[in-house]
Amino acid sequence: MWRWMKERRSKTKDLTTLIAHSENKKGKELLENHRKTSYTWIGHASFLIQLNGLNILTDPVFGKRMGFSKRMTEPGLTIEELPEIDVVVISHGHFDHLEFSTLKKLKGSPTFFVPIGFGKLFRRRRFLKVIEANWWDSFDHHGIKIHFVPAQHWTKRGLFDTNKCHWGGWVFESPLKTFYFVGDTGYFRGFKEIGERFQVDIVLMPIGAYEPEWFMEISHINPENAVKAFLELKGKTFVPMHYGAYRLADDTGPEALERLYREWENQQLSNEDLHVMKLGETHFCD
Repeated sequence: MWRWMKERRSKTKDLTTLIAHSENKKGKELLENHRKTSYTWIGHASFLIQLNGLNILTDPVFGKRMGFSKRMTEPGLTIEELPEIDVVVISHGHFDHLEFSTLKKLKGSPTFFVPIGFGKLFRRRRFLKVIEANWWDSFDHHGIKIHFVPAQHWTKRGLFDTNKCHWGGWVFESPLKTFYFVGDTGYFRGFKEIGERFQVDIVLMPIGAYEPEWFMEISHINPENAVKAFLELKGKTFVPMHYGAYRLADDTGPEALERLYREWENQQLSNEDLHVMKLGETHFCD
């Protein structure tokens, strides 16, 4: 940490260029939608996925601060603009992915799918509809299958709970579309196995918080390796996330996107398969 802080002081970064908000938000359509498949980027690792009539939230965090750090961009939707939530999945316990003050404000009566070890923490806060999962556990839930898959990361919320709970990503499998919410991860061999087990349509892939790479690469994937992982997954659509909301590392959101675009071009991939979203933007699937 001392080496990183010393290195950070020597860098000059442009923190004025922020990720843009969508000019055409679909708030009313999202509230009334019970049939179409859609996904909306709220910001960071928070997505609203509408699948098989269910409203699913991934790692919902709406707070204006994370510790001493102020959020750089407002969420793409407010909590009030969300429909009633049926399912919430949590990838791990870091504060930019698990915020209980947000969870308490959600509309509806969601079922919380959490990594093993978090059940007690949730029930202590009076969240009673909680399902804990270990890697490769699967659940049938109102017409979709929800799978908890490995990631290369870690978790911690207090002084003495490092890695006392689990972490990972979530796959939502339906007859219409299969989503893979990667969560937080470094590049690891597990992407190949996940790609062998599931036919993934839409990959919600982190690309930020990778610099300095000598320190971050174990737990945060960089844009080039994110593309490599996408190819190993044999996914159809790459949706980048986990950039531009918090200054978790030394890279900026625009830097992460620039490297992603460059690698996409280097790999000669179709631009139609890369879906870079604005905050609050919604995509309705065919």
